Parts: sequence; C-alpha cells; structure tokens
Amino acid sequence: MSTYKKILTMPLRLSIVILLMGMLMKVLEWPLAQEVMFVSFATIGILYVFRFFKKPSRQFIDYVKMVLVFFWTTNGIFNIMDFPYTVLFQVIIAISFVLWFILEGTAYFLDDDRRAKNSTRQLIWNFVMVAGTLAIIVGSILKILNWEFALPLLIIGILVLAAYILKDVFVVDKIAAEDHNNEEFQL
Repeated sequence: MSTYKKILTMPLRLSIVILLMGMLMKVLEWPLAQEVMFVSFATIGILYVFRFFKKPSRQFIDYVKMVLVFFWTTNGIFNIMDFPYTVLFQVIIAISFVLWFILEGTAYFLDDDRRAKNSTRQLIWNFVMVAGTLAIIVGSILKILNWEFALPLLIIGILVLAAYILKDVFVVDKIAAEDHNNEEFQL
C-alpha cells in the first residue's frame, strides 16, 4: 500500500479554523462574520483545487473528495450571497459525503497498520473531537429550542473543534514520527 504526502495541509487547516471562527462570529452576531466566512470558503476551495491537481495519481475517491469540497465551498459562498436554489448543491454534497464515508471507512478497516498505531493521546484527542462535535450539534438544536445554555455549549463545541484542528500545527515536532494524518493511504 503506497502513501502520498499531502500538500497544503496547514493552510487548509488554518482556513477551516478561520471558517469556524467566522461561524462563531455569526452566532454571536459580531460584525464582518459573513466576510470572514466568505474568504474562508473561497480559500478552502482554491487550496483544495491546487492540492487536487498537484496530486501525482488520482483515484476514484480523490474525485469524490474533490466534488464534495467543491460543492460544499460553492454552497457556502452561495448561501452567504443569498443565492436561491442551492438545494441541488446540498443534494450533491450529501451523495458525495455518503460515498466518501463508505469508501474511506472500508479503506480504514482494511488497513491493519493504520488502526494499530492509535496511541492513547490520539484516542483522547479523537474523543475530544467527538465531544466537540456533539456539543455543536446539541448546542445548535437547543438554540433552536431557546434553551438558556445553548449558546455557551455551541461556543465550547466550536472552540474544541478548532483546537482539535490546530493541535498538529503547534506540536508537529513531537508527533511527526508517529502521526500519519498527513499521509493518504491508497489501496
């Protein structure tokens, strides 16, 4: 099984964190939230297109990921600009996400080496990521229901998810030898 070193990983992660901060700004009704989100969506889309075309060999899953990212960023930009008829984009996003989840999930479970290398620290970080994601989901649902503590829960979830994304940016030297998040396993 060959591995491929991904390019533009750090700029993409920083763009996603900036997007999360823009979403947080929008929830808190701060100014310039839409502009921050617009620039983040555009940056993610452009960087991923460059990353896709710099890849030496592309497989079907790479095209699925490209479709997913392209339509997700385009949908985000169109929603910020209040364009109607973005339902088609959302349907394509849903189909490509399900397809990506199936393909990536089977690749993960077929690769015994990648599963066996999870350290305790990685498991804790993954648990924190799941907890942050659940906090965002529950906070969003409870905000719709006008629950008193929904906004702090939503803010905590966004900050935890941003910290999870940035964890590799600041501690690269310590985990570079054992972490394979920047490599893509191809079957």
